[in-house]
Amino acid sequence: MKKTFTASNINCQNCANTIKVSLEDDFGPIEVDLSKSPKEVTVEISDDVAEETFKTEMADLGFKVIEEVK
Repeated sequence: MKKTFTASNINCQNCANTIKVSLEDDFGPIEVDLSKSPKEVTVEISDDVAEETFKTEMADLGFKVIEEVK
């Protein structure tokens, strides 16, 4: 299921590219909306374990997931 999260420290296209290059092998295509504030990241999440893994890997890259967009 596709989920969208807000995340901190995403400031530019280079940040978006870092997320995509680092995580797309594990999570498939990732969309980063740079027009929103805070920035939004949309990703395919299969289950709760995958969601926690995504959040941890985002934090490891320096981008803290704030919350899921409903």
